[in-house]
Parts: sequence; C-alpha cells; structure tokens
Amino acid sequence: MQLSHNDENNFSLSRFESMLKTNDVLFFDSVEFEDIINYYLENGKFALAKKAVKLGLAQHPTSTNLKLFKIEILVFEDKLDVAESMLTELQQLESSNEEIYIQKAQILSKRDCHAKAIQVLEMALDITLDPAEVYALIGMEHLFLEDFENAKFSFMKCLEADEEDYSALYNIMYCFDFLDQKTEAIEYLNMYLDKNPYCEVAWHQVGKQYFDLKDYEKALSAFDFAIISDDYFIGAYLEKGKVLEKLGRYHEAIENYRLTLELDDPTSFTYLRIGKCFEKLGLNELALKHYKDCVHEDPLLDKGWIAITDFYIKKKNYQKALYYINKAINIDEENVLYWKRYAKINNRLKFYEEAERGYKKSLDLGNYELETWVRRCDILIDLGEFDTAIKNLNQALEFYPDTAEIEFRLAGLYFSQNEGEKAYFHLNKGLKLDAEYYIVIEELFPQIFNRKSVKQIINSFINLS
Repeated sequence: MQLSHNDENNFSLSRFESMLKTNDVLFFDSVEFEDIINYYLENGKFALAKKAVKLGLAQHPTSTNLKLFKIEILVFEDKLDVAESMLTELQQLESSNEEIYIQKAQILSKRDCHAKAIQVLEMALDITLDPAEVYALIGMEHLFLEDFENAKFSFMKCLEADEEDYSALYNIMYCFDFLDQKTEAIEYLNMYLDKNPYCEVAWHQVGKQYFDLKDYEKALSAFDFAIISDDYFIGAYLEKGKVLEKLGRYHEAIENYRLTLELDDPTSFTYLRIGKCFEKLGLNELALKHYKDCVHEDPLLDKGWIAITDFYIKKKNYQKALYYINKAINIDEENVLYWKRYAKINNRLKFYEEAERGYKKSLDLGNYELETWVRRCDILIDLGEFDTAIKNLNQALEFYPDTAEIEFRLAGLYFSQNEGEKAYFHLNKGLKLDAEYYIVIEELFPQIFNRKSVKQIINSFINLS
C-alpha cells in the first residue's frame, strides 16, 4: 500500500510520527494502525513497524490483524517458537483466517519443512479470497524443494488468478529455463499472448527464448512486438540490439542501444555494446570512446576494462594494454581475468618475472586451466627456476594426470637437474601418452634433446609406433 496516494493515510502516518517525537499518546483505530504498519513493512522500516504494532496492540489488544502483524515481525526476526505459540492461540479463535495458515507456512519454510509448508498453504487455498498470493507462495516452496515442474504449475495457477502478476510469469520462465523446455515455454507464452496480445513482458520473454534457440529473425519480431506494446520498454531495445549484433546489422544495433540512452540514465552495458558494434565496423576511435565511457560509468565492470585491453592487444600496442590492465587490477586485484591478461601482455613485452607473477596469481585465484600451468612453467624455465617449475607441474598433474605436455616438460626439467631416473620415467610416460609432443623437449631443452640416449628412446618409440 502506498500511503502517499491517500490523504487520509498520509494524515494517519504524520500523526503517528508526530506522536513518536512528542511522546504524546494519540488514539488510532485498528485499521489506521494496520495501514501504518503495512507501510513501514513495505518500506523496510522494521523498527517503526514494531513500535506501531506495540502501540496498536496496547490500544486494540483483541485485534487479530495486529497480532498477525506481530507474528510476521517475529518470523522475520527468527523468533519462531514465540510466533508459533501466538499462531496456535489465534487458530483456536479464528480457524478460517487464511493469514494464520500463511504465517504458519512461513514458519515451516524457515525451518526447511517445505513439504509441510505446502500442505498448510493448500489448506489456505480452500478459504482464501486471493488465490494468486497463495499459489505464488506454494510455487516458492516447490522451488526450495527444486521441484520445478510443480513450481511451474503453481505459478501458472497464480497467473490464471491474476493475469498481470508478472513476477509469476518470470518465475514460470525461470522454471522452463531450468528444465530446458524452450519450445514448451514459447507455446505457453503464445497461449498467454492470445489472451493478452499487448503484454510487453510476454513478448520480451518470447524473444529471449528464440534468442537462446538462435532463431534470431523470430526473436527480432518478438522484441519488435514488445516495443509496439510499450515503446518505453528499455529491456526490449537492449535485447533487440543484441539480436541485431548477431545478424551483423551493427548500425541498427547501435541505433537501438542509443535509444535506451535517451529513455533512461546511461548504463555501462549499453556503452560496452555500442563500443563492440563500432569495433566490428572498424570505427576504432568510436569504439574506444565508448569503452572508456563504459568504465567511467561503472569502474567495477570487468568486461569494460577487458574490452579496452583486448582492443590494444589486437593492435599489438602492448604498452597501452598493460597500462589499462594495471588500472583494472588496481580497482579489483582479485579478478582472475585481469591477471591472465596481465601475464600474457608482460610475456609479449618480455617482462618475464612480471608475467610469471601474473600466471601465479591466476592460479592462486583458482584459474586451473592447463594453459596457465604450462605457460608459467615455460617462463620459469626461461628464468632458470627449475625447482619452482617442477613444483608447478607436479601441482598441475593433480588436475591433469596423464597429460603429455606436462610429462615431457617434467622429463626435460629432471634431466636438467641431473635426476635421470625421474627424467626417463616421465619421458617414457610422455611418449606412451602422445609421442608427437616430444617437440616440447626439442624446443624448451635443445641440449637435452640432442643427447644420444634421449634421441634413441624417442626414435625407437616413434619407429615402433
């Protein structure tokens, strides 16, 4: 309830807040208290809601609705036993009050008894005048149980009861998406649109389903219908822009993205997409300008910094690329995507110690791709840090056992450390896994490769195979 739209409610609220400031005790009827409490709860002002409940019950100690508000607050505060005790008393007095069942279900849900919560809510269905709300609650309980089919059905019943409940529609789509039922989702949306042909939300969802199916022409038509239904629907313009990008119609995509800038405050995502379009068109200065606008709008959006960095990497301007990736790292030094680029750029610039630091940081942050382990190893070899390189590869083997690229590197490293037994073990294992990777030893350890014993083992194995 929005009190600002009702002068009488506004007056009640003003009187109540004035009473709190002056410590005067003013009388309010129970309905006024309900409106005041509801307003505070909807706006997240729980301390004021509690005060209103306390004062309300002091003036109207028998009011069931005020007691239910107190129970709602107790449930929010996880004081479940007290709330349950109050509900039991109320249920004995008013067994036909649907809100009692709803609050009881909320308590069961908080205790992770979702199946029991559903049973209680189904009892509420028999007496409620607002089935949409109850079906929505049942749907949420099914989601907690990861029962997406029944959740979908409940939200559908909710939408049948209230065709403008778009949160229910979004939840239905969430269930379809989780169940990977895109065709079924489109069929359902078309049925809904037969009754509500100008529902921009439904057209938007149809477009997203076709987009996921890569049917871009149908997606485009759906987003056009969404815009016809509501020409201020920013989400439809953004999705239409993405479709136009996929179709290679970059000028039209830019036009749609720019429309969103006119309809609402600019977003970093919009600037990023416009920049990508300009880059595809070869308009590099305009692309760069929009990438910079993107990071200015939201310095925490990693895609913006990555777009600028990759832009300069493509131009082989590694100094500029390094400058921008350093700026990005200064903002968020826990972003593994930044450190991977930091490592690659420094490697291109032959700043090997910094490159090794970048790869190590990537691994520390959980980037366990084979390439990261291998690249770091090769740099450690160039730096002459063989012990660290061996340790790095043995860690890599935990994630990538029986990998020829690792085995041949370990063979070369152990030969370099004069640990012949280990070296021959890894050489033979590498040859068994994939003999063609012997080139690793030839490139990284040419002196080892030229040893007569090593060449004999490699040649005999290749000849046998």
